[in-house]
Amino acid sequence: MKADSVQNKSKRKTICFFGHFGTLNFGNESTLQAILYHSRRRLPGAQVSCICTWPGTLAANRNIEAVPIRGIIVGHRNYRNPLAKLLRKVFVGIPSELYRWLDAFRTLRGTDMFIIPGTGLLTDAFGLKEWGPYNLFKWTLMARVARCKVIFASVGAGPINTALGRYFVKAALSLADFRSYRDHPSLHCAKSIGLHANNDRIYPDLVFSLPEVMIPADGDNRKGRPTVGLGLMEYAGKYSIEQSSCTNTRPYLEKLIVFVEWLLTRQYDIRLLIGDSGDREVTAEFRYLLKARLGAYDGERIIDQPVSSVEGLLSELAATDIVVATRFHNVLMALLLNKPVISISFHHKCTSLMSEMGLSEYCHDINDMHADRLIEQFQDVERNAEKLKTVIRQKVEQSRKALDEQYNLIFKCV
Repeated sequence: MKADSVQNKSKRKTICFFGHFGTLNFGNESTLQAILYHSRRRLPGAQVSCICTWPGTLAANRNIEAVPIRGIIVGHRNYRNPLAKLLRKVFVGIPSELYRWLDAFRTLRGTDMFIIPGTGLLTDAFGLKEWGPYNLFKWTLMARVARCKVIFASVGAGPINTALGRYFVKAALSLADFRSYRDHPSLHCAKSIGLHANNDRIYPDLVFSLPEVMIPADGDNRKGRPTVGLGLMEYAGKYSIEQSSCTNTRPYLEKLIVFVEWLLTRQYDIRLLIGDSGDREVTAEFRYLLKARLGAYDGERIIDQPVSSVEGLLSELAATDIVVATRFHNVLMALLLNKPVISISFHHKCTSLMSEMGLSEYCHDINDMHADRLIEQFQDVERNAEKLKTVIRQKVEQSRKALDEQYNLIFKCV
């Protein structure tokens, strides 16, 4: 009995993370970086792996074992004949999917913890498959069959628009040993689909716990003109607070161009920011529209540095004085760097974050944008910048302490 106890204590712990990782979405990647750091700090000998969207990229960048959320068993063929399509589904599609379920069990067998860390994964806004609710349910169920502890940590939820989406999300959450959400609307979303969540917790977004060594030094003593960070986002209306009236980025960009023109006359420089590799196209469109409106302008006043990592984005944010951003994690990282922020809100996570940080009056609804109102908000930020920094600093510290508490709860499970 004693020998068995010693053997169990010496057994190397294994942790498997699940999520939409390996892409150049800096919010998702920074979430994974945060929890990887804290898992290794608390369980330094643990073996870590990840089930993700782009395992090859993640394995190369993070030096961890990674497998795809949905592996390719048989190559895709596009049949036009309806009978051929049906036969392929029956004789290829169904057996392939059954194999994926078995493979998921084999992958997780012997794993101690299966962790879904942060991000807005609990949604069917981008479909049920790939990193959508169906595969989340499949892997979570196989984790329980393999006797893993299942942890949902600071996850975001909603929108969930379909009956199947609601079923898969509820079923996956119901299998968890520990559940926490990054804001009250996400908890409310979980309850609205029928989950008994009275004992669930709310903890801040995991990116607030990025290691301090990653956070650049304060750049407030920079010389020259002040700089506004402008975070752009390719937005199609799928991931909105409500059913969005915004079906393309043009009206959004046109309002921002009026705002930027005003900033340039106020002797601010503009530093363009992105939060995902997909935002590069909208950045190019913005510059095209800006040139069409202003004609020739000093190119050095509009700074557009290519960014390919979380560290690069943090450096760009550090070189600003005030940030006006759309992507959620652009706003959050700016706050982490103690920058006054205006959030162009497209989802309840944006309004919730700004409310928690005491900055509700600096939210601007993407579906009801007005350049004049944005300018008024910016002027208010200018006047109150130092007071806002004090509030932001205190709130960030509170968030970091709360996440330390959550990590202690999670990792004591093993």
